[in-house]
Amino acid sequence: MSGSGLYFRQLLSGRDFAVGDRVATQMVNFAYLIGDEESREAVVVDPAYAPDDLLDLLEADGMRLTGVLATHHHPDHVGGTMMGFDLEGLTGLLARTPVRVHVQKTEAEWVTKVTGLCATDLTLHENDDVVQVGDIPVRLLHTPGHTPGSQCFLVDGRLVAGDTLFLQGCGRTDFPGGDVEAMYRSLQRLGSLAGNPVVYPGHRYSEEPHSPLLDVRRSNVVFRPRSAEEFVLAFG
Repeated sequence: MSGSGLYFRQLLSGRDFAVGDRVATQMVNFAYLIGDEESREAVVVDPAYAPDDLLDLLEADGMRLTGVLATHHHPDHVGGTMMGFDLEGLTGLLARTPVRVHVQKTEAEWVTKVTGLCATDLTLHENDDVVQVGDIPVRLLHTPGHTPGSQCFLVDGRLVAGDTLFLQGCGRTDFPGGDVEAMYRSLQRLGSLAGNPVVYPGHRYSEEPHSPLLDVRRSNVVFRPRSAEEFVLAFG
């Protein structure tokens, strides 16, 4: 797991859970388990596939689910209909273990529409809110661009970056709610985070599953533009 009382697992869909699921295997999503080794409380990030698998992994580690952190509303992160397939996601998870789903407030309507959850299932957050998992603080960073309410999670030297920042590239901005200039500003914010956190992306689109932020800044083309105008020309 890790030191400082932090429980942290990066899980690849189609390999570590949802084995045999064609969509999970094709989409190469990462889900994350974050918790407190003392209190045994934990949250799951983006449980789109096989929620029973994720809950079983937690139980096998002696952990108890107390919440969900959603990076954004796309079905491969929260569940819903995708490519003609129904992904259990949040509805399947909450049917077994009712917990709160933490989302940025500007993403709430999108999450309920995609998943079918009620607004009362969600806890809405502002930028820089903190979710406590036992004694472990998880800082919520609002990073619009891929979607209006995309968010990343900063916890004990780790940046769980969703589809805002990959090790190579960034999330698309041509889906509904995407905004290329907002993406540039969000990337600049993430790129300037102190302490060189390790970046843990929402998909495995590169050979390495995670990498220090300074290395990502050096190698990732999305940090080459020096202005929003240059970024729009390159990636808009």
